[in-house]
Formats: sequence, structure tokens, C-alpha cells
Amino acid sequence: MPMTAHVPVLVKEVIEGLNIKPDGVYVDLTVGRGGHSEAILSRLTTGRLIAVDQDLEAIETSNQRLAKISKNFVIKHTNFSNFEEILKEENVDEVDGILMDLGVSSPQFDEGHRGFSYRLDAQLDMRMDQRQPLTASHIVNEYSLQQLTKIFKDYGEERFAYSIAKNIIKSRTQAPIETTLQLVDIIKKSKPMKQLKKVGHPAKQVFQALRIAVNDELNVLQHTLSLALKYLKPDGRLGVITFHSGEDRIVKTIFRNASIVEGDRLDGPHIKIEKPYYLINRRPITPTKSELKINHRAASAKLRIIARKKGEHNHGHERQIN
Repeated sequence: MPMTAHVPVLVKEVIEGLNIKPDGVYVDLTVGRGGHSEAILSRLTTGRLIAVDQDLEAIETSNQRLAKISKNFVIKHTNFSNFEEILKEENVDEVDGILMDLGVSSPQFDEGHRGFSYRLDAQLDMRMDQRQPLTASHIVNEYSLQQLTKIFKDYGEERFAYSIAKNIIKSRTQAPIETTLQLVDIIKKSKPMKQLKKVGHPAKQVFQALRIAVNDELNVLQHTLSLALKYLKPDGRLGVITFHSGEDRIVKTIFRNASIVEGDRLDGPHIKIEKPYYLINRRPITPTKSELKINHRAASAKLRIIARKKGEHNHGHERQIN
């Protein structure tokens, strides 16, 4: 299968933000084609990199790429929600840095057979992990009008969610909707001409919504972020790159709740609850104009970084998640 050169997003900002230590332990929870992992690994001497991905094709590519730099890495084929089990397998209690680069990598878009692209004809798949049973085809052909409308609205912020869902239901009564371009055609027919003339592909938001639903991305993100924070060493850092407003809201909220000092006038002037984390950047870091010239897909990327305060240690009992 032809491969497109992988361009990692905000790589300079990620490396600066994670404050890489040559002897540190780092986790890349979304290794993809290895761009960020390569930059991290090349800065380690005695340190280790633990990389994770649920896409077997991405793992095979990254393995070859990283092996040229160092042997101090391992790649795990699993969902990053299994973060705790991954660290246990590697006998790691705390880490110096964690990176999550969310969304679909460029090769997944460019390889039509995966069904992520609304520009290439393929089976409606969209699974990050080919081992899971749920596909975009199942959602499109089996979910109710209400379920489809909710997915398109909540995950895609699609203004014409109901109209698109209604036409999907109508179309599938005649024959199953099996391919990406079949779905694109239905989406186009569901939107007024004025919308179709606007900049951007008319199917983008629906395809994004389906991808998020198929891979349960927002629930997995929320669970994993809360877990990852607990495994940072003092002065350890967690960086997250989002490409979707729903993802960014989750990251922003969890980071804020973990770092903002609580206390108000009702508590008295001297009573405050200090938090064990602090924000490295209060506003998200976005790509520079020069990066956008090289990689237009970076346009919606936002990087947020949080750090554990020095002197703030974890204890085993703190890691229990309810």
C-alpha cells in the first residue's frame, strides 16, 4: 500500500513542552507513523520510550523508523485506555512525560481502504483497531434516526444532522450503504446548494462524527487523561494535541480541574485547596504560519501541556479510579 510521508504536528513545541530529559521515561500514547516518537527517542541516552497504538500498520512503520535511532523503545499494540496495564508490563511506576496526539494520521486518510477518507472510495470501516467488531458501516446501516442525528450533532457539530440521518434511513431501506462515496452522495443531497458552495468538503463533519463514534474516542480520552495524570513524576509533563472542539473541551476541563487552586470568599481569605498540577500554557499552542504552509492538516491542531508540581509524589492508593 503506498505511504504518504508523515509530517508530525507541532513537533518543536511538543519537544520543548515536554522538557525531555536524556535519562527520562516517556510514553507516546498515539505513536502513529512515529514522527513525535522519533523526536523524543533521538533526545534520550539512557532513557526509555514506551509507544502505543491500536493500528497495526502504524506500529509496523514506526518500528522500522525508531529502530534506526535506538533500541531504547517498545511499541504496544493496544488502545491507550489500557495505559495502566502497559506501564505494569514494563515495570514502570512513574514517567517523566506523556504525549497524546489525537485524531487520524495522514496515512490513514490517504490509504483509501481504511474508510476514513471522504475523497476516496472504500468500504465504510473507520476502525483504528481492526480487531474491534464495530464499524462505520454498522452504525450507518443499523442505528436509528435518533442515534444517527445525535452522533452527527454531538461529535460532528453538523448543522444538517437530522436531514442527513433521515436520508440515510431512506436510502438504506432500498439497499445497504456500503462505501464512503455512497455516503458522501447522501450527505451532499441532504444539504442546500448554498452550503455545498462553501469552502471545505460537505462530508467532513459527518465522517469525523462517525470516526469518533466507531472508536469511542471522547470517552476513551476522558478516562485515559485522568489516569495519565496520576503517573507523572514530580516535574513530569503531559501534552495533548487535539483537532476537534469536543476533544479540546475535555482536555481543557480536566487540566483546569487538576490545576486551578480552589477557594473563595465563603471559605475565608486564607483557606485554599492547592492542586498538585500546574498549566504550562494557559492558552493552547497552535501551529505557526510556516508549519501550516508545509502541513495544511495541522490547521485545527491545539496543544495543551500540564505538569506535576515538584515535591508532589504519587502513592499507590491514589491511583484507584472510581
